[in-house]
Amino acid sequence: MIFSSACLLTHAVNAEENEYIIDNPDGYRYSQFAYHYGEWKKTLNPVMRFNHKMGEKVFVDFSGYRPKIKNPLTGEITQVELFVGVLGASNYTFAYAVRNQTLENWIACHIKMFEFFGGCPSAIVPDNLKSGVTKPNYYDPEINPAYLDMSLHYDTVILPARPYKPKDKPKAENGVLNAQRSILAPLRNKTFFSIEELNIAVSLELKDYNGKPMQKTLKSRTEVFKEEKSYLKPLPERYELSFWKRAKVGIDYHVDVDGTHYSVPYQLIYRDVDICYNHELIKIYHNSKIIASHKRNFVKSYFVTSPEHMPAFHKGILITPEKIREESLKIGLNAALLIEKIMEDRRSPESSLRMALGIIRLNKRYPSARVEAACKKALSFSLYRYRNVKNILDKNLENDFIENKLENKIAHENIRGAEYYRRNYVKGKTFIFKTLRNGKIGRRTKHGTLFRTDL
Repeated sequence: MIFSSACLLTHAVNAEENEYIIDNPDGYRYSQFAYHYGEWKKTLNPVMRFNHKMGEKVFVDFSGYRPKIKNPLTGEITQVELFVGVLGASNYTFAYAVRNQTLENWIACHIKMFEFFGGCPSAIVPDNLKSGVTKPNYYDPEINPAYLDMSLHYDTVILPARPYKPKDKPKAENGVLNAQRSILAPLRNKTFFSIEELNIAVSLELKDYNGKPMQKTLKSRTEVFKEEKSYLKPLPERYELSFWKRAKVGIDYHVDVDGTHYSVPYQLIYRDVDICYNHELIKIYHNSKIIASHKRNFVKSYFVTSPEHMPAFHKGILITPEKIREESLKIGLNAALLIEKIMEDRRSPESSLRMALGIIRLNKRYPSARVEAACKKALSFSLYRYRNVKNILDKNLENDFIENKLENKIAHENIRGAEYYRRNYVKGKTFIFKTLRNGKIGRRTKHGTLFRTDL
């Protein structure tokens, strides 16, 4: 006869139980032992009741049961999240559906909840989801920086419950359970084609749920909330969501935000900083203190640099038109006029700035009076280049009188004029052109007549 392993085990247990009873006639059999053990175990975890003050706490969490929406084009079914917030004193409940549990949706749900309540409680008691709590710890939890910034804006604190301790937030657990039973259950057989359509239905069911009398108080949540609302803090301006990231400062004392680089004080090279940014502003923190602030720039690979963040030897290299004009005025009016002409005439801004900087730095080799005189001489001949000013100074020509215009041109048959000789440089060769008999300018070669227009 073949016995299964379960049968053999049962017979062994019964044999041991019979032997125990023989040795201990007043002892319990297994069934009685299990019953009395269960009764004793119930006394190990007594429940603690809390008296919640008006306007003190709101308990928040996502529902474990997820509603669904249907894509009207493809027929695809997508599960979405239901956010639930419950005020501690009145049990007044808020519910709102979002696509996922991202940080952006998590904070947006809080903003809508505060606006639904018409005020802010003193504290928020969330679960330890990643969007809200970076590192769970009952004594000193690490709150997500964006979530913390939102709470500071609304003048409330965040008190996360202990991980895996649902009894720390019974209001949230019961609120979620009641939302599933009273809001989601009536909607389970309906089809929604968008998140907006689902939220309209949720808001209607939520209104009925808050309006139903509670068993113990015989008052509805809406009635009790009218008393609690006066204890809530007034709403500030609506919070604008900011994003946070941690970055290490590079050797160029800049940090990257979406492809654009922003400066920080150069002393923080290779240090970790926290960056808070939105559509308009960049704020950079080190050890919880703001160290830099920049207007948001969306040009990729662009460097936004504040001069006060630069080391001294970098500030000397930085060239700006304003700085060039300021330095040129220190030399003299003619120097300022010449540099203005240079910056107007040059096609490349960088090239013109370099040329202007060269003229200013001539002031280190020559006295200001000589540089001013050389600039005046260059202006009189319309010479708007650095090399012209330098040559004038090198050859001590700044004070020489050089007639730049021939007031009286002498007419004589032996005076050929400027049009007689023309020099053009083609492929390293010099061609001297003459005025031919036919009036054209050219040069006769063994290969024929080479006219200037042919080059």
